[in-house]
Amino acid sequence: MKSHSRSHLGLGIVLLLGASFPGARADEGMWLYSAPPRHQIKAKYGFDLTDAWLEHLMKASVRFNSGGSGSFVSADGLVITNHHVAASDLQKLGDENNNLLRDGFHAPNLAAEMKAVDLELNVLQSITDVTDRVNAALPPGATGEAAAAARRNVIAEIEAASLRETGLRSDVVTLYQGAAYHLYRFKRYTDVRLVWAPEQQIAYFGGDPDNFEFPRFCLDVAVYRAYENGRPAKIEHYLTWSREGTREGDLTFVSGHPGSTNRQFTVAELELLRDVQYPYVVPWIKRVEVLLANWSARSEENARRAKEDLFSFQNSRKVHDGLQAGLYSPAIMGARAAEEKAFKEQARDLPGGGEILAAFDRIAEATDLQAKIYRQYRLLESGHAFFSESFRIARRLLRAADERPKPNGGRLEEFGDARRESLELALFSEQPIYPDLEILLLADSLTLLAEQAGFESPLVQRVLAGQSPRERAAALIHGTRVRDVAFRKQLYDGGAPAVKAARDPLIELARLVDAESRELRRQWDAAEEIKQQAHAVIERARFALEGNTRAPDATFTLRLSYGPVKGYEEAGRRIPAYTQFAGLYERNAAHENREPFNLPPRWFERKSALDLSTPFNFVHTPDTVGGSSGSPVVNTAGEFVGIIFDGNLQSLVGDLVYEDVQARTLSVDARAIIEAMKQVYHADALVAELLSGRMQKHGSR
Repeated sequence: MKSHSRSHLGLGIVLLLGASFPGARADEGMWLYSAPPRHQIKAKYGFDLTDAWLEHLMKASVRFNSGGSGSFVSADGLVITNHHVAASDLQKLGDENNNLLRDGFHAPNLAAEMKAVDLELNVLQSITDVTDRVNAALPPGATGEAAAAARRNVIAEIEAASLRETGLRSDVVTLYQGAAYHLYRFKRYTDVRLVWAPEQQIAYFGGDPDNFEFPRFCLDVAVYRAYENGRPAKIEHYLTWSREGTREGDLTFVSGHPGSTNRQFTVAELELLRDVQYPYVVPWIKRVEVLLANWSARSEENARRAKEDLFSFQNSRKVHDGLQAGLYSPAIMGARAAEEKAFKEQARDLPGGGEILAAFDRIAEATDLQAKIYRQYRLLESGHAFFSESFRIARRLLRAADERPKPNGGRLEEFGDARRESLELALFSEQPIYPDLEILLLADSLTLLAEQAGFESPLVQRVLAGQSPRERAAALIHGTRVRDVAFRKQLYDGGAPAVKAARDPLIELARLVDAESRELRRQWDAAEEIKQQAHAVIERARFALEGNTRAPDATFTLRLSYGPVKGYEEAGRRIPAYTQFAGLYERNAAHENREPFNLPPRWFERKSALDLSTPFNFVHTPDTVGGSSGSPVVNTAGEFVGIIFDGNLQSLVGDLVYEDVQARTLSVDARAIIEAMKQVYHADALVAELLSGRMQKHGSR
């Protein structure tokens, strides 16, 4: 899937990428809607990005706060995304007697649409540059903790005022690593209902062996409906479904929410990733993956309960393996070092050249501080030492009680007024939480704490309280009441006195480590502030030298990417741009229907009804990374022609560099979605709504 990586990423791939970096930028960039690459697209493709075209696509694009992207595809609130973006909801809505991930789902009418328990969709309405206001609030000469506090305060003020004025979710987004701050306003949808999803086996056909490979044959699609006031939402901006699809060479656009990239990091920051972060995070991810895989193998019900978590960790492991390989590549790191050296030489001759060079030194110093506290920060503040949903809830209750009485600008950002509704939606989620799985995860994470901090350390001894990690985890999970939503609401409403009086053992564990955890966060945030101020200096100099030729790093906010449908060559053979349904059955037969190349029974039963020449998946060159999953692919007419679901092997170091010789984005073809819905799933009314843009009479499916 899009955010995956692959452990066997070879040096040959990163050498290829390194060879093209930092030369011609090709179609690189995840561009702001407020600063689209009009001139580049006009010059290369002869297409004009008009304001009306951009606004329509912007307001048809949807962010899934669970992670991922989507788009409106009917006037009556239909939203399409990836199956793997919807997987967490399928898991939460299912139970031991109703396995939606395995069996799929289709609501025959509006009444049968299943409400997601805690899903929030965001639709961007406007972008406002607030850089000057944010920077003006910093006291002259302030840096580190004082500057971080001042910046948090003014950002909280801007967000809260915007929420009061507009009623829209309001987030101040940091861009160019601190050189700019933009206010994003989103319309929120919190009544979101599942309409249709295929079986996971066809959505993720080929499983891990085929992941990040091409050709591919995946129906990685799911459909929801957004509601307002108990009725399907009325949507002005939705994407018209293309009946013709694309041909090789056609220009495509991707409108989605890429999570994060590190292309504007300095060499010192990349070295922190290479030498400190990845050597810790990669083994931790693999540890949890093995834990979940072994537990899942014990029973079918265990497998159902852990499936989405296991899937997520498998994805993360592949991502980090691929990026770590890129960071170990002299071709990539050498090119970045050479580019930074050349930039410094140019910057010396600019006004304030000494300040620009000093900015790199300040980033290196702040990065050194973060390196010293990184492991402890991850264990305590990131919660790796207490890795369980129950602990996350307990800490949130504890901190909400402590933070809410403070002035808005003095709180931790997640407890600010502008984020209250989203916080409460997550905190009071009715998602199922399984005590046996919680004990498994918490016991292993307490063991990790003992390994990392030393069993005899005072912290470990206080946390374990005279018990083994397994005993302590069992006592905490069995003793806590935080899985009871009514209990959570009681404590949240009652504030600090109610939280303290509850004497809940898991909340008290969170309290036990909270002072040290907060101190680590304070130090980390102070270092981040130093880096942001330094990056602002560097990016102003870069703009002076290069002009506005670079998109900012990804921030899980809406971006526009573009590029043509295009095959590629690999190992001396031509890889066509499209696959077809016929290839799905050929690959299934070649593996004799064995996992993970097996097909759901209905795909055999209804094979004869399918047009096997229908395009299934295709590759194209837009610049995308994790978080882009579910993004709509549109043509120059703004019509829906496909949906992003993955990238190929060569795209895996996209967090660091962009390349379009072999690196490709993978999408499900719009024609395949319609053909499968109609012929395999007999979802005729849903197909009619997608093609017409209007719900069918009586909402029948």
